[in-house]
Amino acid sequence: MLRLPDGTISPAGGRGDVTFESWMILISGLLLLMGLSTAYVSRWPFTGTMVYLCIGVLLGPVGWGILQLDPHRQVSLFLHASEVTVVISLFTVGLKLRLPLRDPRWGPAVMLAFGSMTVTVGLITVTGMWALNLPLGAAVLLGAILAPTDPVLASDLQLKHAGDRSELRSALTGEAGFNDGTAFPFVMLGLGLLGLHDLGAGGWRWWAVDVIWAVGGGLGIGVAMGYGTGRLIVHLRKREREGATLDEYLLLGLIGVSYAVAVKLHAYGFLSVFAAGVAVRAIERQGPGTRRKGTGKETRQTEPSKVESANPAAAMLSFNEQLERILEVGMVVLVGAALLVVGLSTHALWFVPLLFCVVRPLAVWPLVWLRKFHRKQLTGIMWFGIRGIGSIYYLMYAIDKGLPPDLARPLAALTFTVVAASIVLHGISVTPLLNRLQRRPRT
Repeated sequence: MLRLPDGTISPAGGRGDVTFESWMILISGLLLLMGLSTAYVSRWPFTGTMVYLCIGVLLGPVGWGILQLDPHRQVSLFLHASEVTVVISLFTVGLKLRLPLRDPRWGPAVMLAFGSMTVTVGLITVTGMWALNLPLGAAVLLGAILAPTDPVLASDLQLKHAGDRSELRSALTGEAGFNDGTAFPFVMLGLGLLGLHDLGAGGWRWWAVDVIWAVGGGLGIGVAMGYGTGRLIVHLRKREREGATLDEYLLLGLIGVSYAVAVKLHAYGFLSVFAAGVAVRAIERQGPGTRRKGTGKETRQTEPSKVESANPAAAMLSFNEQLERILEVGMVVLVGAALLVVGLSTHALWFVPLLFCVVRPLAVWPLVWLRKFHRKQLTGIMWFGIRGIGSIYYLMYAIDKGLPPDLARPLAALTFTVVAASIVLHGISVTPLLNRLQRRPRT
């Protein structure tokens, strides 16, 4: 083990090449483990994600040496792997949010994704400058990397089905969908302050392009793509009955096109994909058998199977969740394999408790309290600020844009350590704490 001057601990060494057959055994074994453990995960005092993280560590250089991964040298691998995983997950989150635009449950999600996000970035920036001796740009970048909650690892906290009315799950699901895009302006601001991105004179370009256009354009492009595709699918299914469309191809095509078009137009692809999922799900409320009453509520007049046959969202969601799960496992294994390569940050001994127990509650409480959540619900929102694959993506994005090595190394060590700590701490607490928080309060 090597102790580096920037406060990280990193191993050296590794083992030889791995044959194709060994890779087949490894991948097939992971798939078998996923399939066989599904029925028992809810009974465990830990999540499956924790198991995959440990498997990744064992496969890394300090274990069996099968995976020789260094995020500083293999930036493209980690960048694109995390990018694809987050994109798939964000579309899934959008499909889960079966909420009309005027539903009051959107309020906490929007406040968390925009207001609490900004407060979190600010608090981490101050901590980075004062306690970590980072320059302003690097401190802002660290805040942007660690501020967003993760849509990939937080799937156990999200809405479970169309009839799930949990305000806690709605808030956390909406936050995870929005804030992987709303963090991007702060990433660009941090890079700009480091001289790696053009902010414009007085920051005009950052405000005009990176904030106003990129956020609004991303949401608008996603809504247009998702709604248009959804309406076309419904039309084809009504006209041709069954077999008019192949949901899996439509799913991947819509995700890819909405993301790529947004990025090409300098908007945020993450927001576009999330909005596309929300828009496709909105088609369900206009489908056959849905009738609006004067109260604004919806009633279902036909059998669910008949409604779903014309609705693309219900058919897409199941496939997308399975795809998301596979990508999550692969990405968590990569994180585990690289964890001790980037190094365990010694600063995490105080930074992790500060982030989870001080920064998150301070950023959440004033905004969510305005919605008059019950104390238990507010406690859950304060605690379940899971950091994960989205943070890895933003870190890799910054490194790919030319983040200097003397800043990239400590930021990488702290980011990977925070993500690993979140997987463990939130993984242990998610099932018992969520069950307790969802009990109806006595009146």
